[in-house]
Amino acid sequence: MEMISSAIESVETIIVDLPTIRPHQLAMHTMQHQTMVIVRIRCADGVEGIGEATTIGGLAYGNESPDSMKTNIDRFFAPLLVGQDASNVNAAMQRLDRTIKGNTFAKSGIETALLDAQGKRLGMAVSELLGGRVRDSLEVAWTLASGDTDKDIAEAEHMLDIRRHRVFKLKIGANEVSRDLKHVIAIKKALGDRGSVRVDVNQAWDEAVAIRACQELGDNGIDLIEQPISRNNRSGQVRLNQRSPAPIMADESIECVEDAFNLAAEGAASVFALKIAKNGGPRAVLRTAAIAEAAGIGLYGATMLEGSVGSLAAAHAFLTLKKLTWHTELFGPLLLTEDIVTEPPVYRDFQLEVPRTPGIGLTLDEERLAFFSRK
Repeated sequence: MEMISSAIESVETIIVDLPTIRPHQLAMHTMQHQTMVIVRIRCADGVEGIGEATTIGGLAYGNESPDSMKTNIDRFFAPLLVGQDASNVNAAMQRLDRTIKGNTFAKSGIETALLDAQGKRLGMAVSELLGGRVRDSLEVAWTLASGDTDKDIAEAEHMLDIRRHRVFKLKIGANEVSRDLKHVIAIKKALGDRGSVRVDVNQAWDEAVAIRACQELGDNGIDLIEQPISRNNRSGQVRLNQRSPAPIMADESIECVEDAFNLAAEGAASVFALKIAKNGGPRAVLRTAAIAEAAGIGLYGATMLEGSVGSLAAAHAFLTLKKLTWHTELFGPLLLTEDIVTEPPVYRDFQLEVPRTPGIGLTLDEERLAFFSRK
């Protein structure tokens, strides 16, 4: 049997801990640093692809943690991939899906590495492998997460002044609801029409609280409300989507492509948050986007606060979408004080610029990767 020149020779995972510019407060966790799993796939033709699998706060967010992702990729994914043709991304991912249920974060890291390798092999950017970009950059939102109203307003004003962000998201739900609403409305009042203000509740409210809170937020100019109630209360999400004056966005409700179909069929959200990690990779997230487009649901390019590798992998997919009404929040690299790539992504004039170089367009800095990798 003839040896495949692009056969996968090895799959390596490295857990990396990178410092952040400040504590990042969410409803379920306060992030003090970002932990990511870097995936390296080496092939017989000398090509290496890199990917990233990142989640928030260990198991505080979902069913996968950095430690579980590394263990599962090393023990279960790698034996299925070694010897397979790296140039056939479709066949490799279907092989994983047949044997490994769920694990979409880990699968996203693998799919990204395979796409990166194939792009390098063919001299094409990942966006071209995914059908071709229809834009070269993406507008990026910024999360105001200090929890202090005056600090958040000052931070937003600074971002407007330096033309880095004009869309702002606030993480709420950890505090008493009236305090959160007062905080958000004060920020919107200070920014006026100069900035879009959205909120992410991370499932923290029950339906009764959400009905009143969404009404107040919508009446005060808040543009978008992300996942106000539990993903398990599907009928409640439908009722809330019908009543809220501000659009409701599904995030935690989408843990796979099939979830997206069910939410669209039920009318449970007006906007979908697209995350490569929760769908299983850049190709997989485009299947969720296609469901949303067919159902007339708006699209938002979301993040798991990935570093440079994961953020650019998502960006390449988002570049191919016909319409990104609600823009993106691929600001993960901007939260980091250190990086593990030689040239970090460029943010300019409210946009993330996405390179046209082969693969995802990044090169690992071996020295910094070694320094920040978990021993």
